[in-house]
Amino acid sequence: MSNSRHLPAAPTTSRDLAAASGVAAHWHDENQIVYASRGVVAVHTEASRWIVPPHRALWIPSGTVHAHRAYGVTRLHFLGLTRNPLKLREPTALAVSPLLRELLIAYTELDDRETPAGKRMRAVLLDQLTTASERPVRVPAARDPRLVAVCAVLETDPSDTRGLEALGREAGASGRTLTRLFREDTGMTFPQWRTQLRLYHALRLLAEGQPVTAVAQRCGFATSSAFIDVFRRSLRHTPGSYR
Repeated sequence: MSNSRHLPAAPTTSRDLAAASGVAAHWHDENQIVYASRGVVAVHTEASRWIVPPHRALWIPSGTVHAHRAYGVTRLHFLGLTRNPLKLREPTALAVSPLLRELLIAYTELDDRETPAGKRMRAVLLDQLTTASERPVRVPAARDPRLVAVCAVLETDPSDTRGLEALGREAGASGRTLTRLFREDTGMTFPQWRTQLRLYHALRLLAEGQPVTAVAQRCGFATSSAFIDVFRRSLRHTPGSYR
């Protein structure tokens, strides 16, 4: 993301993105909340990739280079914040309650936010944000070249079910070495990272209208039931609710 643009102010606004369109890499001097009320948006930073479905919002701290890409027709809502009421220093996915959802939509679409009503809405919105729980769906980036090679194989085909020993033979590293590298580079175990990768791809495919059965197969889950179970435990919703 070396060619990123500097946009000092983080705007508070809403906009539509066509399927497969995006916003090029950029960064702000202010903090920002990104929320998709329709569709799914992927947010890429230098350290991780995040997927933001309609039950999640993403906190992006000031100075963080990031880019957006829409999957399915997507309605985006941006909330710029000069202060850091959440006390978060890293990008963080937040759970969006029904009330927080409506507040994000209504406030970012207001014509005049400086009215007494607009200021009261902002106060309630900030109060809801500070109590939102963290619910990540992210894929941390690898740094070690051997691990980068393994991750690239799984990115190309998330349905690949091989273990680290077999994958390591292509990358010139033992399974034990790769196990260590996953913890050091990503902060996750290999099964945790692979689950996040599969959920990332699954949300993209669901947003594009793919059937649940086909998504489960393409993302490497043994059965549709296994996919639904992992999806529900991770996101608190069924895959069908995202289609």
